[in-house]
Amino acid sequence: MAKEETKLRPPIVTVMGHVDHGKTSLLDYIRKTNYARRETGGITQSIGAYQAEITVDGQPEKITFIDTPGHAAFAQMRARGAQVTDLAVLVVAADEGVKEQTRECLEHIKAAGVPFIVAINKIDLPTADPDKVKAQLAEVGYPPEEYGGKIPTVAVSAKTGAGIPDLLELIVLMGKMLELAGGMNDSLEAVVLESRKDPRRGAVATVIVKTGHLEPRQTVYLGQEAVKIRALQAENGQALQWVEPGQPTEVLGFVEPPPVGAILTSQPRNVSAGKKGKLAIKARTKDDLLALLVEQPKEEKKLKIILRADTRGSLEAVERNLPIGVEIVAEGIGAINESDVFLAQTSQAQIYGFRTKIDLAAEKEARQHKIFWRTFSLIYELLEMMEKETRQLQQPGVAKEITGRAEILQIFPYNNQKVAGCRVTKGKINKQWRVHLLREGKELGEARIKSLRRGKQPVDEVSEGNECGLLLSPQLDFQVGDVLISYSNRELH
Repeated sequence: MAKEETKLRPPIVTVMGHVDHGKTSLLDYIRKTNYARRETGGITQSIGAYQAEITVDGQPEKITFIDTPGHAAFAQMRARGAQVTDLAVLVVAADEGVKEQTRECLEHIKAAGVPFIVAINKIDLPTADPDKVKAQLAEVGYPPEEYGGKIPTVAVSAKTGAGIPDLLELIVLMGKMLELAGGMNDSLEAVVLESRKDPRRGAVATVIVKTGHLEPRQTVYLGQEAVKIRALQAENGQALQWVEPGQPTEVLGFVEPPPVGAILTSQPRNVSAGKKGKLAIKARTKDDLLALLVEQPKEEKKLKIILRADTRGSLEAVERNLPIGVEIVAEGIGAINESDVFLAQTSQAQIYGFRTKIDLAAEKEARQHKIFWRTFSLIYELLEMMEKETRQLQQPGVAKEITGRAEILQIFPYNNQKVAGCRVTKGKINKQWRVHLLREGKELGEARIKSLRRGKQPVDEVSEGNECGLLLSPQLDFQVGDVLISYSNRELH
């Protein structure tokens, strides 16, 4: 490819929406691959970036798509996608309408300040009602053009392909209206979307170039740190000799996976140090590991864990949703290894792996010393296992049994107090049980339920899938998006 300057770059488009509303299937149809079928349990578990080439009015056009996960535990990863995008496509299923994560995505889009299109998907279903979706959008403060607003909507089917050409043409049109500058000879600015350790290739980062270009053997900078690019690869593994603005690529050449959201530049620059992260698993000798253990606070009745994941984004998603009473002794990216097993043995920790494996030598060592370890492909299964294990670590005679989880959707004033408008997402909430307040995985307080109502009717219990209003005592400083975990005390026999 000739190294010539281009005035405009392709739009970078984030695809967002509620779980199972068809985000990945939509991209699958556009890219003509079977990526959606390869996802565990049908849920996208990590960020992917892909570039599609289409024809509009006889002219070739490119669009770069970011596919963000739909699972509730990946809210931060969705937010990250909104921060690097030029415009967003919000996918809403025509048969289900606006859901909890749909509203959450709207908040991310609003915070990012980017224009967006609503793709009303699954119009091929007999229960599809696109007009209902448009009315719901208007109700939550985002009226579509048909309702006198400014939000464009396109009815599509990821199954049949209906409406998708119209959606792509609209994306191209909006991209041109934004006049996205991205000269290949400008100073480099490339954003790290994801990073991981590959057993064969070493540290790998998924990167999107916004301005400038990337090429093999080029020296780039992460802050003050120089990195020489060893290779660039497309999604299908093809080697790339040149990556231009708007184009995603996998970059090889890092010593360690770079932080998600980091910026690659052509010149060194100062960056703030920020807060130190939790203990990284880098030590390999027994002396090193024992020294690290001395630095770890030892609290009683905590489930101590060593956490491994395939990527930094996955690691963050698990951390943000840890159950109450879990303490991370160490964390890292890549397969569970012998050092992890030794650390678990000396610190009395359990080992959890998310979308990663355990080395054969580590597995043998773990079995020999009876070290608890598990690997998981779905995040909710991992979190459920942790919750189960925490129940076994309470004080003798009495155990806190987690009975339900509710998410705060709205806040209402009542007699100088705050009512939490909630939806029970797991188990049940009973007026006799106490609750913990969590925000981004961190416990903020504990309270009893002073009043529990469904509508205007007082009730003693609310089951999964239903909405309710709660008054707490003492009053906690809760916000929309916080989580309430209820528990009951039971005697151990």
